[in-house]
Amino acid sequence: MSRLADYLYAVAITLWVGALWSIGYIAAPTLFMFVADRGFAGTLAGKQFAIVAWLGMGCSIYLLTYLFFRDGVRAFKLLVLWLIVLMLVLTLAGHFGVAPIVEKLRIEIAREMVESVVRSRFQTWHGIASVLWMVQSVLGVLLVTQVFRR
Repeated sequence: MSRLADYLYAVAITLWVGALWSIGYIAAPTLFMFVADRGFAGTLAGKQFAIVAWLGMGCSIYLLTYLFFRDGVRAFKLLVLWLIVLMLVLTLAGHFGVAPIVEKLRIEIAREMVESVVRSRFQTWHGIASVLWMVQSVLGVLLVTQVFRR
């Protein structure tokens, strides 16, 4: 493999995992701390989470392609590959499965339809999204540590 491909591999991991941590644990909490309108803060945070999801999809495609070109079918035996696949699956589930539900419920709450059932469903799905994000973040740390074990 070329040195450029190797460097891009490291950059893609850094970019993806760094974005997960910086948006999820720095930017989004800061928005809710300093933006008075919680609905607006939620909208901004949602946009940032969507950007990180697309970034993760792009990075994972490069990372998986890199591993298959570098290692061929032996890539299936690498923990790194399975960490990337699992992170990608969680990204897809969060972005295309959970996020649309959270957004729909957030809009319902913003329309003054603040029934306890809607608020409860929102909190449940928001909690699921948070757990998915946390698991991805931990897997990202494992991914980084596996790369530096080589």
